[in-house]
Amino acid sequence: TSCFFLRSADSGLMVIPRTDLKNKGDFAFQIFTTILNYQSPTTGLFPVKTCSTCKEAKVRDSLYCAASAWALAMAYRRIDDDMGRTHELEHSAIKCMRGILYCYMRQADKVEEFKQDPSPSKCLHSVFHVDTGDEVYLHGDYHHLQIDAVSLFLLYLVEMICSGLQIIFNTDEVSFIQNLVFCVERAYRVPDFGMWERGSKYNNGSTELHSSSVGLAKAALEAINGFNLFGNQGCSWSVIFVDLDAHNRNRQTLCSLLPRESRSHNTDAALLPTISYPAFAVDDDALYTQTLDKIVRKLRGKYGFKRFLRDGYRTANEDKNRRYYKPAEMKLFDGIECEFPIFFIYMMIDGVFRGNKAQVKEYQELLEPIIFQSYEGHAIIPKYYYVPADFVEAEQNKHGSQKRFPSNSGRDGKVFLWGQALYNIAKLLVDELISPKDIDPIHRYVPRQDQRNVSMRYSNQGPIENDIVIHVALIAESQRLQVFLNTYGIQTQTPQQVEPIQIWPQKELVKAYRFLAFNKKLGLSGRPERPVGCIGTCKIYRILGKTVVCYPIVFDLSDFYLSQDVMLLIDDIKNTLQFIKQCWKMPGRPLFLVLIREDNINTLPSPISSYITHYLIFCLTSDSSLIPEFKSFEELELPKHSKVKRQTSTPNVSDLEQQPEINVDEWQNKSTNEIIQKFHDCDCLASQAQLASILLRREGSDFLAKDGKHLSVVRLAASLLSKLVDSLAPSITSVLVHGKQVTLGLFGHEEEVISNPLSPGVIQGIIYSKCSPYGGEREAVLQQEMVIHIGCIISNNPELFSGMIKIRVGWIVQAMKHELKIVAGDMPPQDIYQLSPSDIKQLLLDVLQPQHTGRSWLNKRQIDGSLNRTPLGFYDRVWQILERTPNGIVVAGNHLPQQPTLSDMTMYEMNFSLLVEDTLKNIHQQIESKNPELEFSEKVDLDNLVKEAFSDFQRDRSRFEGMEKQDDMEEFYNTPPVGKRGTSSYLTKAVVIQLLQGDVKPCKDDPCTVS
Repeated sequence: TSCFFLRSADSGLMVIPRTDLKNKGDFAFQIFTTILNYQSPTTGLFPVKTCSTCKEAKVRDSLYCAASAWALAMAYRRIDDDMGRTHELEHSAIKCMRGILYCYMRQADKVEEFKQDPSPSKCLHSVFHVDTGDEVYLHGDYHHLQIDAVSLFLLYLVEMICSGLQIIFNTDEVSFIQNLVFCVERAYRVPDFGMWERGSKYNNGSTELHSSSVGLAKAALEAINGFNLFGNQGCSWSVIFVDLDAHNRNRQTLCSLLPRESRSHNTDAALLPTISYPAFAVDDDALYTQTLDKIVRKLRGKYGFKRFLRDGYRTANEDKNRRYYKPAEMKLFDGIECEFPIFFIYMMIDGVFRGNKAQVKEYQELLEPIIFQSYEGHAIIPKYYYVPADFVEAEQNKHGSQKRFPSNSGRDGKVFLWGQALYNIAKLLVDELISPKDIDPIHRYVPRQDQRNVSMRYSNQGPIENDIVIHVALIAESQRLQVFLNTYGIQTQTPQQVEPIQIWPQKELVKAYRFLAFNKKLGLSGRPERPVGCIGTCKIYRILGKTVVCYPIVFDLSDFYLSQDVMLLIDDIKNTLQFIKQCWKMPGRPLFLVLIREDNINTLPSPISSYITHYLIFCLTSDSSLIPEFKSFEELELPKHSKVKRQTSTPNVSDLEQQPEINVDEWQNKSTNEIIQKFHDCDCLASQAQLASILLRREGSDFLAKDGKHLSVVRLAASLLSKLVDSLAPSITSVLVHGKQVTLGLFGHEEEVISNPLSPGVIQGIIYSKCSPYGGEREAVLQQEMVIHIGCIISNNPELFSGMIKIRVGWIVQAMKHELKIVAGDMPPQDIYQLSPSDIKQLLLDVLQPQHTGRSWLNKRQIDGSLNRTPLGFYDRVWQILERTPNGIVVAGNHLPQQPTLSDMTMYEMNFSLLVEDTLKNIHQQIESKNPELEFSEKVDLDNLVKEAFSDFQRDRSRFEGMEKQDDMEEFYNTPPVGKRGTSSYLTKAVVIQLLQGDVKPCKDDPCTVS
């Protein structure tokens, strides 16, 4: 029997006999020499560079190396006598995975901090010492916040355990993994530095929300939800729980971001492992194809894929002595970006998984000429190919014209381990030594309806049935109410009638979940106190021997007046049911409880076995003093005069700038009508607050809400008491995950832009500081209503917000006021502050309709202007104009310079659209460039263009219609854009006149000559 010898890292000799199939023997030799030979004997990690002086190990690179060893082990499982190779290869992968786990668990304090404050300074590290697992860089010296790396660890952990490997050993490790899941669950609201560790494309130290990070988080959460970390030997407390409502936000965010990578990255090669192997995070085939086509079209080159456009990494023009780039420096890297062969390998693997043999062959042929051979004859993958300094100018003049040279990694005995590991996986797949199912046992790569067909002991992970039948149970607050509803044929149950099943509000479930993954030894507090969403409340729970059902958060009592609008509540119920129908992907049917409180369809159905039941075994603790007291929903025993009782306190008199003019004790005994009359007659805000407080205590908020004439009172009182509506922060997050920004503030005054999710307290401070000082007390609470409505509408009808990249709430309120004037005609318009919350929502829907019939052109422009809605292709045309205006564009005194705008940005990136939006705050006019060969010699001042167009319009009206000239531009704005003497003709004429008055010259990029 022949054999070969390998010298291992510790200078010992490793004998590998050649007794098996030749291909597998070759692969074993190749993987041991190119990958496993560099694995640390202590931690199991792999170094970033294979030189002896490199002691840095990156989590992402080590994971792919472990996956390579694991993939070969799957191949050796297919033969009878593997001579021990399967065992060694599997345990090489296990050693690496446990090494990463060891490094992570040493930073348990950072996990706990990150759960409360997900900032770059409090995250897990992504680089460790290869031999000791110690920290290498402080947060200030390295961009550690990389959600995709933690997610990739969780994903491979599930894949490997599902294949039969034992990686997690005890409860402490289960608790830690569960806490990692808590961190990853909110990837949709955590901007990070992404796969390339640079964050924004401009490399200025700022973070962004990356599709690649959100997508890998989504894939990891789908894979680990309900998964048993002990495999087939596990029990119920080794199962991982995932907040499916948070997971669905990740899904929504990914769909809204793609095919973009982020605001500054129009596309990025980092999306390949997200949309394809190993994550397969995109459910929509059309979106997958669109994203992939964009990557290939914009980034593929002869030597590999560019990471992203204008990527300066390792280019000749990059200053190696500076960590960050200067403004306008990005232009230096245009056309000379390094090309990475590793992405050809990703495309080969993608082709294998999707059964596309032509794609596999295409990228094999592209890869072969650019790889090297080692001394042993093995293929070696260069890290990247670059354009040498002497060839830079020629390459930028004509892209693709110059030869590129390989990096040091991949030559002279140095190995790029990430690329090498992925190449080995690709070769195993292409040579059919393993199948896609071998390295993806949880079936990430198959259509969604066929995914996760895995059966494990104590795991609720199984085939997904498309039986989306939502059971609705009506729970009456009292027997009196039950009898009343029964007279109308509506059958309900009371809390006593469903015993021993307990009915909890979701906040009690939050208390129970605090014990999930609680670990005193590691200093981990368990699940953060986050609300449980509607999907979480549709399950049946077993907690401390009790069977518990929960009603959704929409039925929670609140001292904010929105909860008293029954029509709004009905609308919320319908939207919630629709969301559950779309997003419920678990076995068993959802159970939706409708709670009727002395005021609102089916009894609690039976049997209970048809629903999904979660056992919260983690609540069982040896210390009984730690178990909280849970309060279930109790039935009202006596009839109540007021249907819902709420207490609203007033602020201390000393806290009000104005002293009240009334005696509270005296007015306590006055009639309700007298109090209301006094409220309207009084000008003192402090007195109005006191009077409103008396009404709220005496009659309840529902009394005021049901009478439209009193809603202005309610809103003012709520504002003076600085009330905050429930679910405000989640509603803003709903807008952000759809790729929009939100601004809060009074129309005509300074606004605050929100581009990242914020806490409720911060949002409250912004609203009251931006509205109340300018006389907008009532609007401070109205804008809270608006945020709730906008969040709901954009989740169900995102098309209504097309053309709007910044949702300016104060301006939308102004648009709604315009709409009320339009509807009123010659009559006085309704006061927007007197409308009920449900009427406010309907008015908002009317305003958002893009093709609203019956509006004049003036009204349409007023509405669209207030909504900041731009026409299709608007920002692309602004870019084209800016290319031909060296001195930039001026609008209402705001200057959009040509440089560094064109140097830093590209036409299609989101940051350019946001910059234009910020410049064109007040005027949005579409200017068409009919002659791209011309350029402006002066600044393009849109204000002057509109004035010139209006002057020309007045001259024509005077000449053809005998109308006198006037300063009011209303008639001009009310003129259709097209047709005879339309506004577009006057604007176009003004543009031509400015061109002719200046120094007209042909654009150097697109000369127009006449022979």
